[in-house]
Amino acid sequence: MRLTRLIMGMPITIEIVGATGPGLHERAFAYLESVDHRFSTYRADSEISAINAGRIAGDDVSDEMREVFALGELTRAETVGYFDIRRPDGSLDPSGVVKGWAIRNTARLLEAAGARNFFVDAGGDVQAVGHNAEGGPWRAGIRNPFNPDGHVKTVYPRGRGIATSGTYVRGQHIYDPHHPGQPLSDVVSLTVIGKDVLEADLFATAAFAMGPDGIRFIEERPGLEGYQIDAHGIATMSSGFEALTTP
Repeated sequence: MRLTRLIMGMPITIEIVGATGPGLHERAFAYLESVDHRFSTYRADSEISAINAGRIAGDDVSDEMREVFALGELTRAETVGYFDIRRPDGSLDPSGVVKGWAIRNTARLLEAAGARNFFVDAGGDVQAVGHNAEGGPWRAGIRNPFNPDGHVKTVYPRGRGIATSGTYVRGQHIYDPHHPGQPLSDVVSLTVIGKDVLEADLFATAAFAMGPDGIRFIEERPGLEGYQIDAHGIATMSSGFEALTTP
């Protein structure tokens, strides 16, 4: 069964193949709603808004927030500062961690409930496990940044996670923390495939901020594959990416 809800400002689709316990979709969507309530910087009543306003500090921060902050700090170190949840104005915005983290956690929730074949798609970032309803491998399309209705590649993640960073949907929302206020390069889309969607999402964001050098960073990091498109429509892929385009 496939269901879609609008949560965290984006469509989230969960497809589960085979019989599962009652209400599993609803449990998964309820979890994602709780993530939005805690981490949304657009909600005045969220925990992250309270932290940025100084209403919550120190020991009052939730365990989930501590985990996300720790992931953000680890990724900042691993990417030489290209990934940073601290904005130029000093406020904290962990959304670059939260999306992939929430999808990964949703997948873990489904697996713990007995699901063995499922697909979670949150705004184009995907975690696929097992097989689809036809018994074949799950597949996902990489959107054409110049034609949102088209795809430039179809990939078969084989249990891995997929995430794309770009400017073609939300405009310029990723910045180079080493040169704040300066426009990024002409890279318009970077898709990363990692061991899970959290890893893919973290490094897609960081590599996109690196500009043309981002795909080289992905190439050099074990376990990651990437597909980068620039403003001229020229694509550059990592050495192992092509193998993921065949079933």
